[in-house]
Amino acid sequence: MKKFFSAEPFAPNVGLTLVRMIVGLFLIYHGWEVFDAAKMNEYLTWDSFKQAANGKMLVYAGKSAELIAGVLFVLGLFTRVAAVLTIGTLGYIAFGLGNGVVWYNDQHPFMFVLIAFLFLFTGPGTFSLDAKLFKEKRRY
Repeated sequence: MKKFFSAEPFAPNVGLTLVRMIVGLFLIYHGWEVFDAAKMNEYLTWDSFKQAANGKMLVYAGKSAELIAGVLFVLGLFTRVAAVLTIGTLGYIAFGLGNGVVWYNDQHPFMFVLIAFLFLFTGPGTFSLDAKLFKEKRRY
């Protein structure tokens, strides 16, 4: 019980891995819409995209970025790249499309931005391909 209430972390790599993989699965779920022509056409009817000269490119780029970032998060591969993709894409949704009303209307995209910042600063954790592939050798 003492450990539970202490300021010291317990199983931080397990926690990072679980959060990273769940966030990745959510991003894959949302990004998968890039393969649904009807859904993509629905997004193109939004005023924000209708009025933009490059609206179609924005919709497809955003959904593709969600899908790619999600796969990278699940694998724990190029995690910081996935974090930057997520921050850019969902930051645009929360602050560009949603006008920054993150305390009410756009909480979900903003939460993805916050979680992506977590992984930008902490990295993916021990249980990731990044940890296996880019393991630095200790210098004594």
